[in-house]
Amino acid sequence: MVRNEDYGIDWSWHDAHGFSRMVNVAGTMTAVGGSVTSRAVADATAAAMTRFVKIHELQTRAATVIGDLTGAEAGFVTASASAGITLAIAGCLTGLDPAGVEALPTDPGPAPGVAVQMGHLCEYGAPVVQAITLAGARPHVFGQSTLTRDYQLDAALDGASAALYVVSHHVVDYGMMPLETFTRICHAKGVPVIVDAASEYDLTGMIAKGADLVIYSGHKFMGGPTSGIVAGRKDLVRAAYMHNIGIGRGMKIGKESLCGAIAAMEQWKTRDHAAIRAAETRTLDMWAMAVEGLPGITARALPDPTANPLERLRIWIDREQAGASAAQFSVLFGQLDPPIAVRGHEAEKGYIDLDPCNLIEGQAEMVRDALPLVLGQAGTAAQVEDATALSDIRNGGTQSYLDWLG
Repeated sequence: MVRNEDYGIDWSWHDAHGFSRMVNVAGTMTAVGGSVTSRAVADATAAAMTRFVKIHELQTRAATVIGDLTGAEAGFVTASASAGITLAIAGCLTGLDPAGVEALPTDPGPAPGVAVQMGHLCEYGAPVVQAITLAGARPHVFGQSTLTRDYQLDAALDGASAALYVVSHHVVDYGMMPLETFTRICHAKGVPVIVDAASEYDLTGMIAKGADLVIYSGHKFMGGPTSGIVAGRKDLVRAAYMHNIGIGRGMKIGKESLCGAIAAMEQWKTRDHAAIRAAETRTLDMWAMAVEGLPGITARALPDPTANPLERLRIWIDREQAGASAAQFSVLFGQLDPPIAVRGHEAEKGYIDLDPCNLIEGQAEMVRDALPLVLGQAGTAAQVEDATALSDIRNGGTQSYLDWLG
């Protein structure tokens, strides 16, 4: 057990409401609330709650801020990045035709296709393909899981109103078509390109590379309330926004989250990114030192796979020398008081990752002290059935829904 009182962490909110305490080093995951906000963002969110305001005026303000951040002609905020993908596709299907908006998803029009590389059909908490079909569109999947060719995309664009490109650590990183090539081929056939960049720091690069619409998360690294940001060509942004009177009605965002998202975006422009990264680097160094010399344990900071300006600590665990597997130790971290959520989605490869973003004061030190404590308890970890631990990691997200209120 890690003693909470030694770290000065305020757990009063969790305790008062009967919620489980937890320390998150898994990253900006929806299952643990996405991210934590600054006081300024929280205050902006709360301030809107007691007032009426015209939503179109708020969205106009958001469009200005989004344009300033991304270089886009326009933008708007919606319920989530997933909603943003669906609305962007819907806008490409219908344009500014209210009758077309009302016809979705049953009648997507004469060109219902959305071209997407097979290696980009990832799962981000739900299948990417579902974000396409929710609009009534039909995925035109091209290429193989590890290789796409230009002529395959060209053929997939026949009968398509849009093409979707996914930038994520979840997608295949081998043999996929570069975005610049993707946009060139699509634009030659007059098909707009939508980029899902939900977890990306780079707010200008996608549009600079030719994307017509780009989707970002308003929480995750941005540190706002749960929301999605749609940025891009003004005509397509307007068309996508119009679906708030159609399929987007169930994806709408309220005044409070809109104000919080705007505050988070404005904060992003002025935050000291270098200082934040330096603090995260110090945390990673501290954690690496905490496991140095432990048998079978090797730790090294690794860059983000999509080139975000951040690193995570990867801890390789040699099962024979450490006495238990990465999956078994992952379970043990989750049994601490409070539990520590580690990034163990690839534990079958023999490692876990620790993400230093969004830590609350005192939690970095708590994790530092927990690392040797947990990784030194091979006997306890070995009592966890390895196959069960791996199954829980792979299926736990779905199982948690099956167990809810069960």
